Amino acid sequence: MTLRNLLSSLSFTLALVGLAENGGATPAVVVSVPDQKLALIDNGVPIAQFPVSTSKFGLGDRPGSYATPLGLLEIAAKIGADAPVGAVFKQRRMTGEILRPNANGRDPIVTRIIWLRGLEKQNARAFGRNIYIHGTPVEHLIGRPASYGCIRMRSRDVMNLFASISVGTRIAVFNTHLHDAIAEAASSATNLLAATR
Repeated sequence: MTLRNLLSSLSFTLALVGLAENGGATPAVVVSVPDQKLALIDNGVPIAQFPVSTSKFGLGDRPGSYATPLGLLEIAAKIGADAPVGAVFKQRRMTGEILRPNANGRDPIVTRIIWLRGLEKQNARAFGRNIYIHGTPVEHLIGRPASYGCIRMRSRDVMNLFASISVGTRIAVFNTHLHDAIAEAASSATNLLAATR
């Protein structure tokens, strides 16, 4: 494990137990692939939970695989802060088109883009692969794998998440149930903190 990965893991675990670099709380995000859910964690406690859709092509980080990467990532950029609900994005720019939820025949990125950067070898290509958390007009598919690699959310949910996090917020994508993933991450953080005291 490199020093950068170790520091990133420590930062994430501190966020899970509610300790930030300057003594305040900082949010973290955990995504469960089996449950197709995302939890926003603050002070070690899940404060919001949202259904999501990960890739219908499975898990991984190979170029061209359309898979959702696992592991520890961070928010590299937030795009679309003032965009209206349903605003269509192409190449991270609004097109001027607005789609309502479950519009027929279309499946573009809508409402908000949260661009992810991988922090581990297993997800190092996430940023270059344009892996996002974003809104989708195909909301009836939320809750089951349906994306092309990204993590999709309902427009109102991605707006709430977008407002609650910042660039640098840590995100962990696990292939385990959400409750277990949160507990394991918090337990690891507590053990790590105890070992350093």
